[in-house]
Amino acid sequence: MTVVSLTFNTQNYHHEEWENYLGKDLPEMIENLFDVDRYILADVESEMISEGRNTSLLLFFDDEEKRKDFLGIELKNISERIEDKFGDDVMIFQTLLNPRKTNF
Repeated sequence: MTVVSLTFNTQNYHHEEWENYLGKDLPEMIENLFDVDRYILADVESEMISEGRNTSLLLFFDDEEKRKDFLGIELKNISERIEDKFGDDVMIFQTLLNPRKTNF
């Protein structure tokens, strides 16, 4: 199993529009991803965040090949859709996670 962590950072002035996007459009895109076995979409709560809002998306893949395909194709599509709608106001940060041990 391999994991991709995507963090979406948005500024407060897009809160309502982003909230609507998180409620409908983004989950629909995630559900349509072929190689994703499981996912977690969550609000990030942290005292270290003083500006804007962070939302985390963990995507779980069977193997590194499927994750690589996602990064090369699907992430680009998701990023383009978000950029078309929100411009530079939503930034996406990706982190690759390689579990050493799981109880999932």
